[in-house]
Amino acid sequence: MISIRRREFVTLLGTTAAWPFTARAQQATMPIVGYLSSGAPAEFAPMLAALRRGLTEAGVVEGRDFGMEFRWAEGQYERLPPFAADLVRRKVTVIVATGGSDPALAAKSATSSIPIVFTGGLDPVNVGLVASLARPGGNATGIINLANDLTAKRLEILHRLVPAAKIVAVLSNQSSSGDEIQLTEVEAAAQAFGQRIVVFVANDESDLDSAFASMARRDAGALFVNASPFFTRQRKKLVALAARHAIPTSYSFREFVIDGGLMAYGASIPDQHRQAGVYAGRILKGEKPADLPVLRPTKFELVINLKTAKALSLDVPDTLLALAAEVIE
Repeated sequence: MISIRRREFVTLLGTTAAWPFTARAQQATMPIVGYLSSGAPAEFAPMLAALRRGLTEAGVVEGRDFGMEFRWAEGQYERLPPFAADLVRRKVTVIVATGGSDPALAAKSATSSIPIVFTGGLDPVNVGLVASLARPGGNATGIINLANDLTAKRLEILHRLVPAAKIVAVLSNQSSSGDEIQLTEVEAAAQAFGQRIVVFVANDESDLDSAFASMARRDAGALFVNASPFFTRQRKKLVALAARHAIPTSYSFREFVIDGGLMAYGASIPDQHRQAGVYAGRILKGEKPADLPVLRPTKFELVINLKTAKALSLDVPDTLLALAAEVIE
């Protein structure tokens, strides 16, 4: 009979099935997919399921063709370098780095030979992950979500929803690699709409309540939440605080709106992980990351929650409803 302590430990590895697969894989020198994430197992469950779908699509089966080892930083970014180094010491076959660009950068610093498949928002050329998007050239490739590039469009949609907002609060997380770039982009976009932005920093959960209280004191008419793995992890609390303070809020991913947020514009996170799974599977079957171009999303989704809009006394323009890929009523 399995003990509670052991059951909890197995769950932390991703699924109860992953543990015996990994143990047998190590014994039989089965290829191992090392999974390095800035997040935690519970929040990444849908993404992990999508990754496994991608691996299956590539024609490889967990437990038969490969095993998995998991390293979860759970929001503590300082864990990423030692976790990446540990996966390298264990000689995994490929490292899948998810939850922003920081896991990919940690993996790249730890190895120049083990293949890396990353997901993230930063330009991988600028940060040195790849030589070019079309020809990565080294041991890394992956899928980018272009969250930074969508900043202006997200602010434009928020402006159309709340045209009277003269002050837009921006929620920033300085531990996120792409935060400074997003702040530059949102400030430029705000000037074009005649809006003024006020930046509020939340680097951990304890900062969120005080940040929202400060927004209320500054009479912010709308809120723009920067794309950040930390904010994705805290999305339920963010959505609840935005509702409590009655502030119309723009998010970067659909998952926020499903949880009750007003609107989001961006690429699909689960689909990026599915594509990462496909790439990891292709590498397991012998392809090299240098020959696999970095993928960019081709479809961006506007998601609007009409129930939340009604609670905020907002009339959503028909033109936005027509553009929305999903309307939640």
